[in-house]
Amino acid sequence: MKYKYTELTEEVTIHRIISIHYFEYMSDFTFAGESHNFWELLCVDKGEVDVVADHERLTLQKGEVIFHQPNEFHRVLANGIIAPNLVVIGFDCQSPRMAFFKEQILKVGQEEQELLARIIAEARLCFEGRLDDPFQEVLVRKDHGPFAAEQMIKIYLEQFLIQMYRYSFSARQAPAHLKDTPSAEDIYETILCYFEKNICIQLTIDQISRENLISTSQLKKLFSEKGNTGVIEYFNGMKIDAAKQLIRNRQLNFTQIANQLGYTSVHYFSRQFKHLTGMTPSEYATSIKKLSEKNIQRDTSL
Repeated sequence: MKYKYTELTEEVTIHRIISIHYFEYMSDFTFAGESHNFWELLCVDKGEVDVVADHERLTLQKGEVIFHQPNEFHRVLANGIIAPNLVVIGFDCQSPRMAFFKEQILKVGQEEQELLARIIAEARLCFEGRLDDPFQEVLVRKDHGPFAAEQMIKIYLEQFLIQMYRYSFSARQAPAHLKDTPSAEDIYETILCYFEKNICIQLTIDQISRENLISTSQLKKLFSEKGNTGVIEYFNGMKIDAAKQLIRNRQLNFTQIANQLGYTSVHYFSRQFKHLTGMTPSEYATSIKKLSEKNIQRDTSL
Protein backbone atom coordinates (compact mmCIF):
# COMPACT_ATOMS: atom_id res chain seq x y z
CA MET A 1 0.00 0.00 0.00
CA LYS A 2 1.19 3.48 -0.85
CA TYR A 3 0.31 5.82 1.96
CA LYS A 4 -0.04 9.53 1.39
CA TYR A 5 0.33 12.25 3.98
CA THR A 6 -2.60 14.56 4.64
CA GLU A 7 -1.61 18.09 5.46
CA LEU A 8 -3.88 19.26 8.29
CA THR A 9 -5.64 22.56 7.79
CA GLU A 10 -5.43 25.06 10.66
CA GLU A 11 -8.20 27.65 10.66
CA VAL A 12 -7.15 29.34 13.89
CA THR A 13 -3.55 29.42 15.10
CA ILE A 14 -2.31 31.25 18.19
CA HIS A 15 1.20 32.56 17.58
CA ARG A 16 1.94 34.27 20.89
CA ILE A 17 0.36 34.95 24.29
CA ILE A 18 0.77 38.45 25.68
CA SER A 19 -1.21 38.35 28.92
CA ILE A 20 -3.42 36.06 30.98
CA HIS A 21 -5.45 37.55 33.83
CA TYR A 22 -8.18 36.54 36.25
CA PHE A 23 -9.47 39.70 37.93
CA GLU A 24 -11.63 40.02 41.04
CA TYR A 25 -12.54 43.69 40.93
CA MET A 26 -14.23 46.00 43.43
CA SER A 27 -17.74 47.21 42.59
CA ASP A 28 -16.38 50.71 41.87
CA PHE A 29 -13.45 49.59 39.71
CA THR A 30 -12.62 51.63 36.61
CA PHE A 31 -9.84 51.31 34.04
CA ALA A 32 -8.91 54.37 31.98
CA GLY A 33 -8.50 52.35 28.80
CA GLU A 34 -5.88 51.42 26.24
CA SER A 35 -5.29 50.15 22.73
CA HIS A 36 -2.62 47.71 21.52
CA ASN A 37 -1.62 45.74 18.45
CA PHE A 38 -2.95 42.34 19.56
CA TRP A 39 -6.31 40.68 20.20
CA GLU A 40 -7.82 40.67 23.68
CA LEU A 41 -10.80 38.70 24.94
CA LEU A 42 -12.72 39.65 28.06
CA CYS A 43 -15.14 37.15 29.59
CA VAL A 44 -17.38 37.88 32.58
CA ASP A 45 -17.07 34.92 34.94
CA LYS A 46 -19.25 36.44 37.66
CA GLY A 47 -21.30 39.61 38.04
CA GLU A 48 -21.50 42.14 35.23
CA VAL A 49 -19.35 44.93 33.84
CA ASP A 50 -19.53 47.84 31.41
CA VAL A 51 -17.08 47.83 28.52
CA VAL A 52 -16.21 50.71 26.20
CA ALA A 53 -15.12 49.55 22.74
CA ASP A 54 -14.11 52.35 20.37
CA HIS A 55 -16.19 54.74 22.54
CA GLU A 56 -19.39 52.61 22.44
CA ARG A 57 -20.44 51.60 25.96
CA LEU A 58 -21.79 48.05 26.35
CA THR A 59 -22.91 45.97 29.34
CA LEU A 60 -21.67 42.39 29.62
CA GLN A 61 -23.47 39.89 31.84
CA LYS A 62 -22.13 36.71 33.42
CA GLY A 63 -21.14 34.20 30.76
CA GLU A 64 -20.61 36.76 27.98
CA VAL A 65 -17.35 37.46 26.14
CA ILE A 66 -16.21 40.37 23.99
CA PHE A 67 -13.21 40.44 21.64
CA HIS A 68 -11.19 43.62 21.16
CA GLN A 69 -9.43 43.63 17.80
CA PRO A 70 -5.91 45.03 17.42
CA ASN A 71 -5.64 48.83 17.87
CA GLU A 72 -9.22 49.13 19.15
CA PHE A 73 -9.50 51.47 22.14
CA HIS A 74 -11.22 49.77 25.07
CA ARG A 75 -11.84 50.32 28.77
CA VAL A 76 -13.64 48.55 31.61
CA LEU A 77 -15.92 49.95 34.32
CA ALA A 78 -17.74 48.22 37.16
CA ASN A 79 -21.29 49.51 37.67
CA GLY A 80 -20.81 50.54 41.30
CA ILE A 81 -23.13 47.80 42.58
CA ILE A 82 -21.90 44.37 41.48
CA ALA A 83 -18.25 43.38 41.80
CA PRO A 84 -17.19 41.49 38.65
CA ASN A 85 -14.84 38.54 38.09
CA LEU A 86 -13.19 38.74 34.66
CA VAL A 87 -11.00 36.54 32.49
CA VAL A 88 -8.80 38.68 30.22
CA ILE A 89 -6.40 37.14 27.69
CA GLY A 90 -4.21 39.02 25.21
CA PHE A 91 -2.96 37.01 22.24
CA ASP A 92 -1.53 37.28 18.74
CA CYS A 93 -3.50 35.57 15.98
CA GLN A 94 -3.19 36.39 12.29
CA SER A 95 -5.82 33.88 11.09
CA PRO A 96 -8.40 35.40 8.69
CA ARG A 97 -11.16 33.69 10.70
CA MET A 98 -10.57 36.18 13.52
CA ALA A 99 -12.49 38.74 11.47
CA PHE A 100 -15.64 36.97 12.67
CA PHE A 101 -14.99 38.07 16.26
CA LYS A 102 -14.87 41.80 15.50
CA GLU A 103 -17.59 43.79 17.31
CA GLN A 104 -19.07 40.59 18.76
CA ILE A 105 -20.51 39.82 22.17
CA LEU A 106 -20.99 36.05 22.44
CA LYS A 107 -22.46 33.73 25.05
CA VAL A 108 -20.03 31.27 26.59
CA GLY A 109 -21.29 27.74 27.29
CA GLN A 110 -20.18 25.34 30.02
CA GLU A 111 -17.54 23.70 27.79
CA GLU A 112 -15.99 27.04 26.90
CA GLN A 113 -16.04 28.14 30.56
CA GLU A 114 -14.09 24.99 31.42
CA LEU A 115 -11.54 25.74 28.68
CA LEU A 116 -10.96 29.23 30.10
CA ALA A 117 -10.62 27.74 33.58
CA ARG A 118 -7.99 25.32 32.27
CA ILE A 119 -6.06 28.19 30.67
CA ILE A 120 -6.04 30.04 34.00
CA ALA A 121 -4.98 26.88 35.87
CA GLU A 122 -2.10 26.17 33.46
CA ALA A 123 -0.98 29.81 33.58
CA ARG A 124 -0.78 29.68 37.38
CA LEU A 125 1.41 26.59 37.11
CA CYS A 126 3.90 27.86 34.52
CA PHE A 127 4.12 31.66 35.02
CA GLU A 128 5.31 33.73 37.98
CA GLY A 129 3.31 36.49 39.62
CA ARG A 130 -0.35 37.13 40.37
CA LEU A 131 -2.90 36.78 37.59
CA ASP A 132 -4.95 39.56 39.19
CA ASP A 133 -2.22 42.16 38.77
CA PRO A 134 -3.40 44.49 35.96
CA PHE A 135 0.09 46.00 35.66
CA GLN A 136 1.90 42.78 34.80
CA GLU A 137 3.02 43.36 31.22
CA VAL A 138 5.36 40.37 30.83
CA LEU A 139 4.66 36.71 31.52
CA VAL A 140 7.67 35.37 33.41
CA ARG A 141 8.23 31.61 33.15
CA LYS A 142 8.72 29.58 36.31
CA ASP A 143 11.93 27.58 36.47
CA HIS A 144 10.18 24.24 36.78
CA GLY A 145 6.69 24.46 35.31
CA PRO A 146 4.71 21.34 34.32
CA PHE A 147 5.60 19.60 31.08
CA ALA A 148 4.06 21.32 28.01
CA ALA A 149 1.94 23.72 30.10
CA GLU A 150 2.45 26.57 27.60
CA GLN A 151 1.42 24.30 24.73
CA MET A 152 -1.71 23.32 26.66
CA ILE A 153 -2.60 27.03 26.96
CA LYS A 154 -2.24 27.39 23.18
CA ILE A 155 -4.38 24.28 22.55
CA TYR A 156 -7.10 25.31 24.99
CA LEU A 157 -7.29 28.85 23.59
CA GLU A 158 -7.45 27.63 19.99
CA GLN A 159 -10.17 25.15 20.97
CA PHE A 160 -12.08 27.94 22.73
CA LEU A 161 -12.01 30.12 19.61
CA ILE A 162 -12.97 27.25 17.32
CA GLN A 163 -15.92 26.26 19.49
CA MET A 164 -17.14 29.84 19.80
CA TYR A 165 -16.98 30.13 16.01
CA ARG A 166 -18.75 26.80 15.44
CA TYR A 167 -21.54 27.37 17.93
CA SER A 168 -22.33 30.75 16.46
CA PHE A 169 -23.42 28.98 13.29
CA SER A 170 -25.24 26.03 14.85
CA ALA A 171 -27.57 25.38 17.79
CA ARG A 172 -25.81 24.44 21.01
CA GLN A 173 -28.44 21.87 21.81
CA ALA A 174 -30.00 19.12 19.79
CA PRO A 175 -33.79 19.19 19.13
CA ALA A 176 -35.88 18.18 22.13
CA HIS A 177 -36.97 14.85 20.59
CA LEU A 178 -33.31 13.83 20.36
CA LYS A 179 -32.63 14.62 24.02
CA ASP A 180 -35.13 12.47 25.90
CA THR A 181 -32.31 11.23 28.13
CA PRO A 182 -30.25 14.06 29.67
CA SER A 183 -26.50 13.80 29.16
CA ALA A 184 -23.95 13.98 31.96
CA GLU A 185 -23.22 17.53 30.80
CA ASP A 186 -26.92 18.45 31.16
CA ILE A 187 -27.10 16.97 34.66
CA TYR A 188 -23.89 18.75 35.69
CA GLU A 189 -25.16 22.13 34.48
CA THR A 190 -28.51 21.53 36.22
CA ILE A 191 -26.76 20.84 39.53
CA LEU A 192 -24.54 23.91 39.16
CA CYS A 193 -27.69 26.01 38.65
CA TYR A 194 -29.16 24.32 41.74
CA PHE A 195 -26.04 25.30 43.70
CA GLU A 196 -26.38 28.93 42.62
CA LYS A 197 -30.03 29.03 43.68
CA ASN A 198 -29.16 27.55 47.07
CA ILE A 199 -25.89 29.36 47.70
CA CYS A 200 -27.31 30.94 50.87
CA ILE A 201 -27.93 27.65 52.71
CA GLN A 202 -25.90 24.63 53.75
CA LEU A 203 -26.42 21.55 51.58
CA THR A 204 -25.71 17.86 52.17
CA ILE A 205 -24.90 15.24 49.56
CA ASP A 206 -28.13 13.38 50.37
CA GLN A 207 -30.16 16.55 49.87
CA ILE A 208 -28.43 17.37 46.57
CA SER A 209 -28.99 13.82 45.32
CA ARG A 210 -32.63 13.71 46.37
CA GLU A 211 -33.61 17.08 44.92
CA ASN A 212 -31.81 16.45 41.63
CA LEU A 213 -32.98 12.84 41.16
CA ILE A 214 -29.50 11.34 41.05
CA SER A 215 -27.89 8.71 43.25
CA THR A 216 -25.10 9.79 45.59
CA SER A 217 -22.62 7.49 43.85
CA GLN A 218 -23.47 8.97 40.44
CA LEU A 219 -23.28 12.48 41.89
CA LYS A 220 -19.82 11.89 43.35
CA LYS A 221 -18.61 10.33 40.10
CA LEU A 222 -20.00 13.24 38.08
CA PHE A 223 -18.14 15.88 40.10
CA SER A 224 -14.97 13.80 40.18
CA GLU A 225 -14.99 13.65 36.37
CA LYS A 226 -16.31 17.14 35.56
CA GLY A 227 -15.04 19.25 38.43
CA ASN A 228 -12.07 17.14 39.55
CA THR A 229 -13.26 17.59 43.14
CA GLY A 230 -15.82 16.45 45.68
CA VAL A 231 -19.43 17.61 45.57
CA ILE A 232 -19.46 19.53 48.85
CA GLU A 233 -15.95 20.83 48.19
CA TYR A 234 -17.17 22.33 44.91
CA PHE A 235 -20.21 23.88 46.59
CA ASN A 236 -18.05 25.31 49.39
CA GLY A 237 -15.81 26.86 46.76
CA MET A 238 -18.85 28.51 45.16
CA LYS A 239 -19.91 29.89 48.55
CA ILE A 240 -16.48 31.41 49.13
CA ASP A 241 -16.51 32.90 45.62
CA ALA A 242 -19.88 34.46 46.46
CA ALA A 243 -18.40 35.77 49.72
CA LYS A 244 -15.49 37.35 47.86
CA GLN A 245 -17.91 39.12 45.54
CA LEU A 246 -19.96 40.39 48.49
CA ILE A 247 -16.78 41.68 50.15
CA ARG A 248 -15.88 43.56 46.97
CA ASN A 249 -19.41 44.98 46.74
CA ARG A 250 -18.66 46.71 50.09
CA GLN A 251 -22.30 46.78 51.21
CA LEU A 252 -22.17 44.16 54.02
CA ASN A 253 -19.76 43.47 56.87
CA PHE A 254 -18.24 40.03 57.48
CA THR A 255 -20.92 38.97 59.97
CA GLN A 256 -23.70 39.93 57.56
CA ILE A 257 -21.97 38.07 54.72
CA ALA A 258 -21.60 34.96 56.89
CA ASN A 259 -25.30 35.10 57.79
CA GLN A 260 -26.40 35.70 54.19
CA LEU A 261 -24.46 32.65 52.98
CA GLY A 262 -25.81 30.38 55.71
CA TYR A 263 -22.71 29.98 57.87
CA THR A 264 -23.34 29.13 61.52
CA SER A 265 -20.97 31.85 62.73
CA VAL A 266 -18.61 34.48 61.39
CA HIS A 267 -15.71 32.53 62.95
CA TYR A 268 -16.59 29.38 61.00
CA PHE A 269 -16.95 31.49 57.87
CA SER A 270 -13.49 33.02 58.42
CA ARG A 271 -11.91 29.58 58.91
CA GLN A 272 -13.51 28.27 55.71
CA PHE A 273 -12.46 31.39 53.82
CA LYS A 274 -8.82 31.07 54.88
CA HIS A 275 -8.81 27.32 54.24
CA LEU A 276 -9.86 27.84 50.61
CA THR A 277 -8.08 31.12 49.78
CA GLY A 278 -5.07 31.21 52.08
CA MET A 279 -6.26 34.57 53.42
CA THR A 280 -8.70 35.74 56.05
CA PRO A 281 -11.65 37.85 54.82
CA SER A 282 -9.90 40.95 56.20
CA GLU A 283 -6.65 40.13 54.40
CA TYR A 284 -8.54 39.53 51.16
CA ALA A 285 -10.40 42.84 51.45
CA THR A 286 -7.14 44.69 52.11
CA SER A 287 -5.42 42.99 49.17
CA ILE A 288 -8.19 43.87 46.71
CA LYS A 289 -8.38 47.44 48.04
CA LYS A 290 -4.65 47.94 47.47
CA LEU A 291 -4.92 46.77 43.87
CA SER A 292 -7.87 49.09 43.31
CA GLU A 293 -6.02 52.08 44.80
CA LYS A 294 -2.95 51.24 42.72
CA ASN A 295 -5.10 51.30 39.59
CA ILE A 296 -6.69 54.66 40.53
CA GLN A 297 -3.23 56.16 41.00
CA ARG A 298 -2.17 54.84 37.59
CA ASP A 299 -5.32 56.24 35.90
CA THR A 300 -4.70 59.64 37.50
CA SER A 301 -1.15 59.73 36.16
CA LEU A 302 -2.20 58.92 32.58
